Amino acid sequence: MDTSKRYNCCLVGGTFDRFHMGHNLLLSAALRNSNTVEVHVTVDSIASQKSPFVESYDNRVENVLTWASKNKGNNIKVFPLNDSYGPAPKHSTADSIVATEETRSSCELINDMRRDNGLQPLEIITVPHIIDFHGEILSSSRIRSGIVDTDGNPWLSEELRGSIVKMVPNLDNELKTPMGKIFQGPEDIPEIAMSSALENLPENRASLVAVGDVTVKTLLDMEIIPDIGLVDGMTKRASLCEEDLVDATLFDEVLNAKNPAGRLTPSLLESLEKAISMQSSVIIHVDGEEDLAPLYIHCLAPIGTVVLYGQPRQGVVSQITTLDVKTRCRELLSLFEVL
Repeated sequence: MDTSKRYNCCLVGGTFDRFHMGHNLLLSAALRNSNTVEVHVTVDSIASQKSPFVESYDNRVENVLTWASKNKGNNIKVFPLNDSYGPAPKHSTADSIVATEETRSSCELINDMRRDNGLQPLEIITVPHIIDFHGEILSSSRIRSGIVDTDGNPWLSEELRGSIVKMVPNLDNELKTPMGKIFQGPEDIPEIAMSSALENLPENRASLVAVGDVTVKTLLDMEIIPDIGLVDGMTKRASLCEEDLVDATLFDEVLNAKNPAGRLTPSLLESLEKAISMQSSVIIHVDGEEDLAPLYIHCLAPIGTVVLYGQPRQGVVSQITTLDVKTRCRELLSLFEVL
């Protein structure tokens, strides 16, 4: 036992979804002050009530253990949390608990229960919140909403947001390689590939975003209106005939953006942000080209958003927005030339 530490057994409870800097602060405080640390992680049946996009219990536990292995946390043990208070009210060897200002009142209730059970109250170690880039408390919900990353930073830098950026030639092959799963089908019957893509959509998903005239029109022909559609009146750099154009009247809202080929513009970014914030279906008419739009869409969209777009001569690509996908899009955008 390290006699320099104030406590013998410290309790930490939480969901630990999308492990972030706030979680780091909680565990660091427990580890710094106690000889042993018990982390009680909310089980799936409770965590899923917060959001269908909370990571699985196994993934969340793995993230805690990964943090422990990197921070000399050999004395950290993880347990399932099956109710609001866990073992804390009756834990006979625990002497401390970590809380934020937001959760301190729950810890005080635990201490009331401990007194009723003839146990000493736990010392409450209060840690401050992490404030994110936008001045809000960093939370798993804000990360799931796509607003910030796990460090509290925006997915798009201020420089990118205010500039036109140009794809550099050495990214051409990489960007032509689909980031998601390809659903094969003949090019002249796009409904075949689209049907396969739709059949494989996750049970829980956020918005459905369709990029490209053929992709959007195929969905509409199948009587499915995407939450967001992006069209430019072109396919394979050729103008579409009247009968192949998307009927914008099927959407609740119409937005416009200017975005030249091979570039991403503040105009497109602004329209995407508006569309994502709306609770109704939106079609964005792009004056120029929308091919690179998925890079911005994934950076802006909530976790669980599904982006569909056509892959020439192959079929339909389906890509779900995850933290890994957001990170990859940000990495690619950092290689673009700022004009």
